Amino acid sequence: MSEEKGICTFIPRLPLRNDLDKNIGLVWAINEECLPNFLTPRDCPRVTYHAGNNTEKKDIQKYISLKNCAHVIAIENKWYDIMTKTTLYLYEFDTEAFYLQDEIAGYYVSEKEQKPIAVFKVNDLFAELLKRNIEVKVFDNLWDLCDQIKSSSFHWSMCRMGNALPKL
Repeated sequence: MSEEKGICTFIPRLPLRNDLDKNIGLVWAINEECLPNFLTPRDCPRVTYHAGNNTEKKDIQKYISLKNCAHVIAIENKWYDIMTKTTLYLYEFDTEAFYLQDEIAGYYVSEKEQKPIAVFKVNDLFAELLKRNIEVKVFDNLWDLCDQIKSSSFHWSMCRMGNALPKL
């Protein structure tokens, strides 16, 4: 997924994360379950979490407001307007050359160049999230929620937190 349209080939890039081999370039893909975590502008800081098999009922009751919803995306207020104006392009790949890198985050990687087999344009990110039954929460500051969710029983991902407002 990208804010850039018309990408014909994805070239493996060396990862920046310290927990990965920085000598092996990768093309990243995401599974359908975790795709909502990335239905935001790329640089948008967000706290994302969803219920897994071992998520405790007390956590669901405390952190999920919508009935029959099991997935939440939390953003900062200042990103709400940016999200309304962002278009994303979802690039689909043949799965053959990909392998699972992180089951909870839903990350798959390939060490080979990849050409998309399909592209989907998403003009309304909030409508897409709602269509997928994702609860969207908007906060002045994400850090308290970030700390709380990290110690919960949810499957979680904290994305682009380096762009979040400073901790209060």
